[in-house]
Amino acid sequence: MKRTLISTLALIAASATAAQADGVLNIYNWGNYTSPELIEQFTRDTGIQVTITDFDSNDTALARVRQGGHGFDIVVPTHSYVQTWIQEGLLQPLDPAIVTDRNNIAPQWRDVDFDPGREYTVPWQWGTTGILVNTSVYHGDINTADIVLNPPPELDGRINVIPEMSDVMAIAIYAAGGDSVCTTDMDVLRRARDTLMAAKPHWLSIDYGTIDNYAAGDILAGIYWNGASMRARLQNADLAYGYPATGYPVWMDNAAVLADAQNPENAMIFINYILQPEHAAMLSNFARYANGITGSEEFMDEGMRNAPEIVIPAELVSAGRFSPACPQDVQEIRTQIWTELLQ
Repeated sequence: MKRTLISTLALIAASATAAQADGVLNIYNWGNYTSPELIEQFTRDTGIQVTITDFDSNDTALARVRQGGHGFDIVVPTHSYVQTWIQEGLLQPLDPAIVTDRNNIAPQWRDVDFDPGREYTVPWQWGTTGILVNTSVYHGDINTADIVLNPPPELDGRINVIPEMSDVMAIAIYAAGGDSVCTTDMDVLRRARDTLMAAKPHWLSIDYGTIDNYAAGDILAGIYWNGASMRARLQNADLAYGYPATGYPVWMDNAAVLADAQNPENAMIFINYILQPEHAAMLSNFARYANGITGSEEFMDEGMRNAPEIVIPAELVSAGRFSPACPQDVQEIRTQIWTELLQ
């Protein structure tokens, strides 16, 4: 009888643990990129408790998940990395029985080259990578990569560069005369490398979470994303976001369910949740990027509609380029340059 009681208690404990596990979700996302309001609302609506773990670059996220044993359910890679995630079997197809609202995706983002038919991913946010600069110190043209790649004396030693290889390499390659981030022109790649190596001694850091540092004036300029730049400007009106006339990246981050997710059903529920316009708007209102979901605009903050970080000047629209995933041999060259820059 004692043995039976112990077995019964063990069974109850195991059932309670399983029930608790059924109510959790682990998201692996870019740092400071997930709306707390959205997560709180999702938990109220579903009872699912959410844990968020941050990463600071696509390469960091990919390397971590490749190792296995991570415990994550959802990841948010940039478009140019999605095919790598799919080809390596790291993502699972979306469950159409749960992810029922993919028609809410705006038409231009619905059938994309990096994920035809949106079989694996849905939009999270999309935006640009450009130059953020403090105009109380710098009074020149803000739409030039020279602010970072050939810094003027007033910015020397107060510049930060994001630790995202694809974005930094793109701006350097375009400034070096390349017409594609995946260029195989070795002269262009050498110029880009030499420019980056010559500029690095004038930088303060290669860091991710720097919104507060810009707002405080500790960092005066850098390569930065448009939404983060807007968040910094809302704290410091002297900050201005520029679009390099030589070329700048346009990108989309996308939410996907990992192939080895421990809570795949909860992950699918969350994926469908962010396809609702009012929920997508929560992401945008927090991170300050567009989201790619039809109808979300009416729920978005008024200040985003005409923000200079969101509305690209007409004469600079064509300088924005949506970068493809580069072939392996080109990627290896870019990685070699980036590794050398980080040393």
